[in-house]
Amino acid sequence: MKRALVLLLAVVFVHALERGRNYEKEKVCKEINNLGKDDFASLSMVLYSRKFPSGTFEQISHLVKEVVSLTEACCAEGADPDCYDNRTSALSSKSCESDSPFPAHPGTAECCTHEGLERKLCMATLKHQPQEFPTYVEPSNDEICEAFRKDPKEFANQFMYEYTTNYGQAPLPLLVSYTKSYLSMVGSCCTSSSPTVCFLKERLQIKHLSLLTTMSNRICSQYAAYGKEKSRVSHLIKLAQKAPTADLENVLPLAEDVTAILSKCCESTSEDCMAKELPEHTVKICDNLSTKNDKFKDCCQEKTPMDIFMCAYFTPAAQSPGLPEVELPTSKDVCGKGNTKATDRYIFELSRRTHVPEVFLSKILDPTLKSLKECCDSEDPTACFHAKVPQLKKELSSFIDKGHELCADYSENTFTEYKKKLAERLRAALPDAPESELEELVDKRSDFASKCCSVNSPPLYCDSEIQGGDQLDAISKCVLCLLLSEGHDVKLHPSPTLVAESF
Repeated sequence: MKRALVLLLAVVFVHALERGRNYEKEKVCKEINNLGKDDFASLSMVLYSRKFPSGTFEQISHLVKEVVSLTEACCAEGADPDCYDNRTSALSSKSCESDSPFPAHPGTAECCTHEGLERKLCMATLKHQPQEFPTYVEPSNDEICEAFRKDPKEFANQFMYEYTTNYGQAPLPLLVSYTKSYLSMVGSCCTSSSPTVCFLKERLQIKHLSLLTTMSNRICSQYAAYGKEKSRVSHLIKLAQKAPTADLENVLPLAEDVTAILSKCCESTSEDCMAKELPEHTVKICDNLSTKNDKFKDCCQEKTPMDIFMCAYFTPAAQSPGLPEVELPTSKDVCGKGNTKATDRYIFELSRRTHVPEVFLSKILDPTLKSLKECCDSEDPTACFHAKVPQLKKELSSFIDKGHELCADYSENTFTEYKKKLAERLRAALPDAPESELEELVDKRSDFASKCCSVNSPPLYCDSEIQGGDQLDAISKCVLCLLLSEGHDVKLHPSPTLVAESF
């Protein structure tokens, strides 16, 4: 399996580079001969569904068919030596046609302005943003078996496409392993005399693999969205909020460890990377935090490492222990040697005092710290800091207050209770507003909260919602419109987000 995965990561026009074409061709031919046409096609379906998550099933199927066809033809005995190169180049050209039947990445048009090697290299670097809201819903047992019996091959292809486009940030080996196990379960249970009993038993057997795949997709999606350094900071913020009574020395190594795991495993072709690394990480979680927080102590009583990891991942932020206000780092902290640790300490100290989701803190901390670091290149860093810090503190505080306002009560209540309390607050603030407008306001704000007010909120979506202040202030703007329409005297203040975006 490892050999096949390594191959498929390099096969045809999206991955195959011009250098070593004959060597790549030999590997492709060896693999299709070893795997057989059907398994090669199945692996290609998973690979390209992952590579092109916005492509339709028809587009992915067409691409897979072309890939298998050219591989078969060019690997046949007596095939033209230039067959592989010519056919892959033709695929590359075809993908640039206006009526191309193949799926496309954002940026494909720009790549298509290039020729030959430059075009292929450009296409190889294109990636879709992570799918942060999976929509895949498993059908009922009866629906599964009905579709399977009608056309087993079509069912398998459709499942691999739907599952992989939704969970494509999970490492490729996990996707291949899970889809293979799932289809094996379907094949066994839909031909069983007791399908319901069979499905129950088989799902228990693959439960661990299912959880590992979906959780890997979650954490690798965040890693893909943030990159290595921002991902490290994100985990530092979350852990500080979940265990605010812990020390930096307890939390920072965990943030660095999980980031190293994601860097190593999210794009790994090793079948057991996540399965090996995450259990080792859970041991460190329990060693560092089980004595610092009762919820982590409870998590560490779970039966399996995967259960421990999931428990720790979904542990909510704890209330701040009532610490004094933390000050922004000084010029000596930021500009001196070893400033990373000083910056990390500030992020940790601010995070454990602040009960707003990580997506809010990451959004404001990035430009704030960047602005301070710019002072290090000035003629007088100390004077620069003295000039900037008061305004930065004001903007930081205002932004955090806005986060508190938008997420108030969300984490302490069920969604139904949250909406009820939100409606009561808005109704009290706007007693003369029409009921229809209040309902619309409640729906907008609750939808925002449901996506961006939890400890594990999706970074890309939430970042876009608060980008430039247009959604972070959306509720305030709606309230403002209602107030103005009722003739209230309203004083306007600049959005802290707009200020933060101008750094």
